Parts: sequence; structure tokens; C-alpha cells
Amino acid sequence: MKKTVMMSLLIGASLFATNYSKVITHPDASKMIEKDLLAPPKVFIMPAGCITKDPDAIARGKYIFNNLNGKKAKKNPPAGLSRKTKNGKPKQYGNCVACHNIEGAKGAGNIGPDLTNYKENFIDSGGRDHQFVFQKIADARIDNPKTHMTINLTTKLFTPREICDIASYIVAPK
Repeated sequence: MKKTVMMSLLIGASLFATNYSKVITHPDASKMIEKDLLAPPKVFIMPAGCITKDPDAIARGKYIFNNLNGKKAKKNPPAGLSRKTKNGKPKQYGNCVACHNIEGAKGAGNIGPDLTNYKENFIDSGGRDHQFVFQKIADARIDNPKTHMTINLTTKLFTPREICDIASYIVAPK
């Protein structure tokens, strides 16, 4: 029995002592890393007519703001939005409410700034303008390089129209 145990230990130890370097692959991860890196921060100019009082645009902005969408969307999206991308995958819009609070939000986050009464507090007072709101949603790194906010237009998570809809919702009277 001692001889069998000793042989087992010797065989096991030899397995660990074997040089496996020739059978282990070492892929070059630099291409994967480059693909995952964000593009540099980019200034975006708000399209003409972006901020609107159109109830349909505000409804789309509200839906995007308050839902993760895709398979887990709480209700059907309003006209102009889809649960699926062009290639048929579930569309994930952003779920702004996970980090921000705004009037009527359910389960609002407290990581990002509270956007309650944004129009009165920032737009009407002149502290911010519509271009600032559009840029902040498009690529917040322009005025805050260390932001943790989603980079929405640079990464193409949102389209310019979707950013306009969200911005219209944020600055709309509630």
C-alpha cells in the first residue's frame, strides 16, 4: 500500500513538473483591448429642432429615461421606438433612472445628479442651455473627463434623435 501511495505521489508530482508552455496558447490581446477602448471625447452640436415640446418626442424620452427596455421593458415603447435593434437583438436604451432621479421616477437612483425641476433650476435660470443637456447625454466626458456616465453618442448606444428625445423630456415641464 505504501508503495502504491508513493508511486501515485511521484506520478502526480511529475505532472506538475512537466513544461506545458508549448500547449498553452498566448493570444495577442492588444486587438481586443483596442476594440474595447472608448474613442476620445467628442463635442457634438445639437441638431436644429432637437429640443421640442412635441408630446411624442417627450414620451419617447420618458420611456428611454425610465426603462432598461429590451426584453425587460415594463410596457410597449411609444411610436418611434422599438424593442429590437436593426439586426433583431433586444434594444437596451440606457435606464437613466438607475442613476438619476426626476419627477415621477420609480426606484430613482442617487448616483448621478437629481434632475427634478431641471427646467426651472437650470434652463430658466440660465445656468445651463439645451446644448449643454444634449452634450451631457451625448458624451459627458467633455466637461468631466472622469465621469462614470454612459457615453451614449460616441459609442452609438443612442442615436442623435434619441438623445434629443431624452433631452426634451428632461427640460419639459412635468
